[in-house]
Amino acid sequence: MTDTPTRIYVDADACPVKDEIYRVALRHGVPVSVVAGNFIRVPQDPLIERIAAGAGMDAADDWIAERARPGDVVVTSDIPLASRCVKAGADVIAPNGKPFTEESIGMTLAVRNLMTDLRSAGEVTGGPRSFAPRDRSTFLSALDQTLRRIQRRRTDAAVTSQNSSQV
Repeated sequence: MTDTPTRIYVDADACPVKDEIYRVALRHGVPVSVVAGNFIRVPQDPLIERIAAGAGMDAADDWIAERARPGDVVVTSDIPLASRCVKAGADVIAPNGKPFTEESIGMTLAVRNLMTDLRSAGEVTGGPRSFAPRDRSTFLSALDQTLRRIQRRRTDAAVTSQNSSQV
């Protein structure tokens, strides 16, 4: 893990939990990059930056994927973006609180691609489950736990480094 501070990247165009992200990030003192295709309103706070990545098809996704690294958190419901960020070593959480991990992302991406193929072939597959109040509290808990876990990993790495330099 690097010495650069943890950052939360938000795939903001359709994110229903931006206010929750701001609250948790401010409580932990973690900077947030709110990334959207175009202008998006964010609170006036030095820890929160607004990024208008451009109107290109995947401009916001590309901006996030190019920067996400171990020790960062990415909040997205976009499965291909989640896959790219997991591969880069970032912790990735969906707005419903579900974590995307190295163990789960392959199957999640395969199911997404299968459903896309079925829809394009004319199958009626239904959409994702609608966002519920329970999802909001699950997300808050998942984000808080993820930030605490990253902080523990950083502390453990610092202690290990300090101990090995004393030998």
